[in-house]
This record gives sequence, C-alpha cells and structure tokens, in this order.
Amino acid sequence: MLFKTISRHLLGKPLENTKLEGEQMPKWKALPIFSSDALSSVGYGPEQIAIVLASVPTLATYRYFGPIVLAIIALLFIVALSYTQVVRVNPGGGGSYGIAMKYLGVYPALTAGAALLADYILTVAVSVSSGTAALVSAFPVLHPYHVYLDLGVLILMMIVNLRGTREASTVFVWPTYFFLAAMGITLIGGFYQIWNGTLTAHTVAVETVAPLNQTALMLIVLRAFANGCSSMTGIEAIANGVTMFKAPQQKNAIETTAIMACILAIMLGGLGYLIIYLHLLPTQGYTLLSLLVEDIFSRTFIYYVIQILMMVILYIAANTAYNGLPPLLSFMAVDGYVPRYFANRGERLSYSNGIQVLTLMAGILIVLFQGNIEHLISLYAIGVFLSFTIAQSAMVVYWRQCRERNWRLFSVINGFGALVTACVVVIVLITKFIYGAWIIVLLIPTLVYMFLKVHHHYDDVREQLLLTPEEYTKVMTTDLGRNIIIIPIASPTQAVAKAIRYAKIISGPKDKIYAVHVYSDDERGKKIKTLWRQLEPDIELIMLQSPYRQLTDPLITFIQELRKETAPKDTITVLIPEFETKKLWHRLLHNQSGWLLRLRTLPYLDVVVSTVPLQFTK
Repeated sequence: MLFKTISRHLLGKPLENTKLEGEQMPKWKALPIFSSDALSSVGYGPEQIAIVLASVPTLATYRYFGPIVLAIIALLFIVALSYTQVVRVNPGGGGSYGIAMKYLGVYPALTAGAALLADYILTVAVSVSSGTAALVSAFPVLHPYHVYLDLGVLILMMIVNLRGTREASTVFVWPTYFFLAAMGITLIGGFYQIWNGTLTAHTVAVETVAPLNQTALMLIVLRAFANGCSSMTGIEAIANGVTMFKAPQQKNAIETTAIMACILAIMLGGLGYLIIYLHLLPTQGYTLLSLLVEDIFSRTFIYYVIQILMMVILYIAANTAYNGLPPLLSFMAVDGYVPRYFANRGERLSYSNGIQVLTLMAGILIVLFQGNIEHLISLYAIGVFLSFTIAQSAMVVYWRQCRERNWRLFSVINGFGALVTACVVVIVLITKFIYGAWIIVLLIPTLVYMFLKVHHHYDDVREQLLLTPEEYTKVMTTDLGRNIIIIPIASPTQAVAKAIRYAKIISGPKDKIYAVHVYSDDERGKKIKTLWRQLEPDIELIMLQSPYRQLTDPLITFIQELRKETAPKDTITVLIPEFETKKLWHRLLHNQSGWLLRLRTLPYLDVVVSTVPLQFTK
C-alpha cells in the first residue's frame, strides 16, 4: 500500500486508453523532445574532434578541424534526407529496424535493432555524463561527486518519462528552446565581436616537434572525424517515433527532421568557425564550449546562464533515447524478438518496461566507465552509423521495387548515403577498435543471437500451446483419472485446516488426499503425528525424515515416486497452506517455504501447484 501511494505521487494517476491521442505531440513540442540529443551534441562533438587533433602540432589542429566539421555537416544532410524518406515509406515507425524488416529481411533488421539498442543506451550515458561535465566545468568543487550526480539525474529522467509523453514534453520543451536561444546569442555575440574587432584570438606557440608521417597523421584525422560523428546521434529518433506525432504524422515528422538538421548544421558550422578563429584547444577541467563562451562574454552572468543551459540540454538529450528506444522495443516485441512485455504500455500510457530497462543499462555503463565521456564516446558511433547504413540500403531496395517517379535519383542518393555511412563504420572500427569499439563489435552479434533465441522460444511456445477443436475433443473425452492431493504441513494450524477443507471440496470419491510432514527432529515428528491422529484421522499423514534439514528435496522425491505409481491420466495437486500478513514488511519476518516449494516444483514436475491463503487481520 505504501509503495502504491508513493508511486501515485511520483507518477500520477493511471490514464485511460482513450487518452492516448492526447499524449501525441505537435511539431513545436516534438522538435525539442526528439532532437535534444542531436542538438545538444554541439556540447561535446567539436570537443571530441579537438581532443584527438591535439596530438598533432598545434597549427595542424586548426588546419584539419574545419574540413572535418564541414564533412560532418555534409554527412548530416545526407543522413537526414534519407530518414525523411524512411518516414515517408514507413510511417508506422520503427526507423531502421522497421524499414529493414520490410525490404532487407530478418538479419539486417535485427542488426539495426541491436545497433540502435546499443546507441540509445550510450546516448543516455554520454548525455548525462556530458551534462555533469558542463556543470563541473562551471563549479569544479562538484567534481568528486560527478558519478552520483549522473545517477541522480538518470533516476529523475526515468520518473519524468514514466509519467507519460505529454508531461515529459512539458518539462523538457522550454529548456531546449532556451538552449537554442543561448547558442544563437553565443554565435551572434561571437561574430559581432569579430566584425567590430573586439574578439581577439589566443596566441599560438609555434611548435618545433618533428612532423608526423602521413600514415599516422591520416589515422589521427580519421579518428577525429569518427569522434566528431557523435554529433549525428539521435537523427534517427524521429523515424522511430512517428506514431507519437499529431496528425498528419508523416508530414510533421518529415518537417521536424528537416528543421533539426538545419539547426544542427548552423550550430556546428558557427561554433566550429569560432573555435578555429580563437585558436581554442582542449583544457583539463573545462569544456571547449565553456572556454568559447568565456572568451565571448567573460565570466559574467550570461556565461553561467549558458553553462547551466548547456548542462540542462545535455541532460535532456538523454530524453531522445527515452522517446526512441521504448517504441523500438515495442515494435520488436510485437514481432517476437524481445520479451512481449516491452510491447505493453504502463499505467501512464508510456512504454514503462523499456524506460526502466534503459535506465538500468545506462546506469551500469556510467558506473563502469565512471562517467568518462571520452571512453564512452569510443563505443558510440558504430551503432549509429551501422543503423544509418542499413536504413539507407533498405531504401535503395524500396526504390528499385516501387519505381516511383524520380526513383533513380532517390536510389542514387540513398545508395551514396549508404556507401558514405558504411565508410564511417569502417573508419570508426579501424581508428577506435582498441579504444573500446571492440565491445560494440562483440555486443551487436550477441544481441542479434539473443533476439533470435527469444523468437525461437516464442515459436516453440506457440506450437505447444496451439489447440485445434479435434485435440480439445480428444482431451476432454478421455478418462479424466483421479485427483491425488498433497498438503505439505509444518504443524496443524488454521492455514492447514483451511487447505484441508478446500481439498475436501475439490476431491471426489475416487480421489486421494495425503498430508505430508517433513521432519528432522524425531521428538517433534512424533508430536506432530500424535496431534494429527487426534485432529484428522481420516487423512493419511506421510512422515518424511530429512536428516540434512531440507524441506523441498524430500517432498519432491516423494512426489516423483508417487507419479511413478499413478496412472498418466491421474492429476497430482499440491495445495500449499500459506498465511498472508497484513503489512508488507511483516513478510520479511517469516520464511518463504511456500514460495520456494512452488519455485522448485512447477518447472520440473507434472503437478498442479496451488496456494490456499489465510489472510491475517492484524
């Protein structure tokens, strides 16, 4: 009762199915909800490029930084265009998984599903850790507590999302727009100061270190590009959650994708130019964006406002995964590749099981990597770009099959996009394999294998549960046999008396009732036997000695022997007398022998197990 009360206060009252349409979002709400991950990536994407390039001579850092940012922007538009087509072709949602299942088959679809699963979990871990990094950058005294801050924010995100899509959007919409306004002010302020000559670049010392050979330099540049591609995570979220848009869903989702891509490109390009112009380099304890804002506005009030907004948007970026992964898992659950309960909506019409699993897995990652963004980023881009590649390859197949107007042009666009994103996957594998990408390389095939095993299990269950009218008639017209009832007793109690009464109600003239007592102390065993003869002489009491003080093993052995002696058509019913305490914590004061007996009996013995409860009133 206490848990239910707390749950009601935290999550709110249950919502009726008729309220589902009210949980859908217009474009102005959907943009920040689905795009916060992609838009917030400006907080760590450019910095991850600079961190890698910092290993080359300083002047080379600025020489390669700009082209890498431009390449990422070009790739951004290719992928965004592809996903607008995915939405048009597959308006039911499911993103890469859904489109691949239709046009490429099971294995590519499951690979996309596994890649997106890994991507979304990493999105939450990276976004929350990045938000804390922004906070710690402004307030270094919080650094020793950054992992605890991460986990606290993670739990808060879970609670907000469990309250439902509408309430989550209400909480997260305005901070995202405030962040976009802050980035706009930063860009305008920076370019204005460059125009009037008040913003001066940092002095760069000319280094005399020996230049790197071409191979080493190329690997560093490619790794910087791979790190920077983390700025493109979250682009697929809209395609996964088309059903969460208000009508017309397809049109609104396409327009939101286009708006998101344009805003992200402007921010990446503008911030990249300012970083190059000011000759900024990564500094221990400070984010690159923090250094940029400080150069433009100094440590004034506006600096702290922007840092706090950066922290908030990075936290909110995790919400993209909360809106992307649970619907994806629901699609996969309907297809039978993940547990069925992921398809169920909770009391607040959210996919609560997916939300809770996502929180748990992201929390484990944060603890394992101690919230280190650079280490988490190393795991990041493979899953993202693998799903991009699969989605665009599926679109190529679609265009070749449907041959709509301009199908050749669209096929070339998607084919080129698939080729480019596949190259990015290869680049990430080569440059980041030893830095942790190998984990994702092992994880994705493992997840695909698990999806297939789950599907195989559901097929087996469906086959074994299938009942035809002929089979039903055959089962019901054969001799039903006897019902042999076994009542385990520790001692004669009110609960045992209630179980015996129930056994007599369900038993017939041919049926048999046994009471079974397992004892390890001879004196106590004799007392129980004597008392039983006085109370219930008509029901045979079976005494089972247990020299090792085990309860379930002797009883299970007895049932197994009894099964050998009975006819296959006979039913063995185990009635477990059990009392139910009034308060939840009272249960901790009693052993769980009934629960253990059910656990040991049901999976292994051909018996019916039922509990006869005695409700306590105080």
